[in-house]
Amino acid sequence: MEQSVVKIENLVKRYHELIALDHFNLDIKEGEVFGLLGPNGSGKTTTINCLLSLLKYDKGSIQIFGQEMKPDSYELKSQIGVVMQNVAVFDELTVYENIDYFCGLYISDKEKRKKLVEQAIQFVDLEEFRKFYPKKLSGGLLRRLNIACGIAHKPKLIIMDEPTVAVDPQSRNRILEGILELNKEGATIIYTSHYMEEVEQICSRIAIMDKGKNLAIGTAEELKKLIKKNEIINIDVYGLTEEQEREIRVLPHICDMTYSENRLKIAYSGGSHNLIRLLDFLKSSDISFGRVYTETPTLNDVFLEITGKELRDK
Repeated sequence: MEQSVVKIENLVKRYHELIALDHFNLDIKEGEVFGLLGPNGSGKTTTINCLLSLLKYDKGSIQIFGQEMKPDSYELKSQIGVVMQNVAVFDELTVYENIDYFCGLYISDKEKRKKLVEQAIQFVDLEEFRKFYPKKLSGGLLRRLNIACGIAHKPKLIIMDEPTVAVDPQSRNRILEGILELNKEGATIIYTSHYMEEVEQICSRIAIMDKGKNLAIGTAEELKKLIKKNEIINIDVYGLTEEQEREIRVLPHICDMTYSENRLKIAYSGGSHNLIRLLDFLKSSDISFGRVYTETPTLNDVFLEITGKELRDK
């Protein structure tokens, strides 16, 4: 049976009248890349801060590697790596010195630390930048340095909060590849991101949270089965009248439809031969149409239906 690396039960955190976490539960198994999704203000950051014992909570329990997490659980904390959204490095230290400093918080043996720092530099592909100061690095390289500082001591649990925000595509791909490499080496990873395609690409399971509650949890495919949409048809249609729009809306299995700038987008909640039925209607009504393509629901569709919000809603 897989061991629970993180087990949160009935967690409640209040800020005066605001309930940031409302009997929140989470169980993350060893070896997972676990995605934590939620709009701003959903409770993600509060969850992470409680998990790291940086915040006191009102009720509930948090166990990491089967042990209760407390402010003085230094042995547990030494097994955790944290890569926060805001880059946290020292401007007056070089790339090498920064990684050595953060690794030194956990590893006192100088020889061992030297090997770990070298491995971290290679891991994030910063060999040629080891003597650079942070101000000389691009945003993508700075993110990679931030990751190296958080993972150099080889933690078993790594928390990554928006590690690819505002980076170039090359660095973004390198970071995602690195996360999967860390996972293959045995690390369990908690990953938060506003980029749905990243979460779908690398996460084994995903939790969608809002208003301090866990609304849904599962693999990307399992989550997609929770929503009404199971097929989306896009078609370029020219000069559709309001009457024709109304006629299309009453065709079977349509759960959502928009028509804008000659683009008709229809979401279906089931049924078969939906495309054939739609094309038959357009032809029989002598309506001109062009390009036609179908989509399956995305994680973004799931998120929008479950929370009623775009991920970047303030």
